[in-house]
Amino acid sequence: MNSAIPHSQTGYTHTAIGLHWLIGIAIVGTFALGLYMHELPLSPQKLKLYSWHKWAGVTIFLFALLRLTWRVSHRPPALPAGMPGWQRSAAEATHVLLYLLMFAVPLSGWLMSSAKGFPTVWFGVLPLPDLLQKDTDLGDLLQQMHKLLNFTLAGLVATHAGAALKHHFLDRDEILARMLPFLGRSKNGERK
Repeated sequence: MNSAIPHSQTGYTHTAIGLHWLIGIAIVGTFALGLYMHELPLSPQKLKLYSWHKWAGVTIFLFALLRLTWRVSHRPPALPAGMPGWQRSAAEATHVLLYLLMFAVPLSGWLMSSAKGFPTVWFGVLPLPDLLQKDTDLGDLLQQMHKLLNFTLAGLVATHAGAALKHHFLDRDEILARMLPFLGRSKNGERK
């Protein structure tokens, strides 16, 4: 991102690792909650779950903003020298898409809530402004967009995790150990 900041030679910072796992777990949990609550009949419980889902979305958005700010000022470690060019390109594209979706998914939910006339109140305390005026047809369209973006994000998260496991178990390189330091790394970048 910023070529003036050198790559870390040893791995990600503790802050980057913490934000990575916090956001990853929050995305998986919020996605699962969204799947569960969507099929429930209208009830006070469903409305409470929708509120929690919105809180989580806003929180993910804020943590993603923090993560992106951190990444701009703290370059990630270089990829292994022997990694094929197509894998480097795929990794870079996946990371760019993950960052875009970490912002687009919560924003699409917020836009949808606004268009459907349901306010977003973060943790039941801080009301967020509606981004759109009430428009049921637009709300329905935004609901479909939110769903599509969520499933795209879920697919990318699964691809990202699958690639990390492939690097760990098949390629036997340090890619996964950079985000799970307890796995350990040798001096030449291969797993211990």
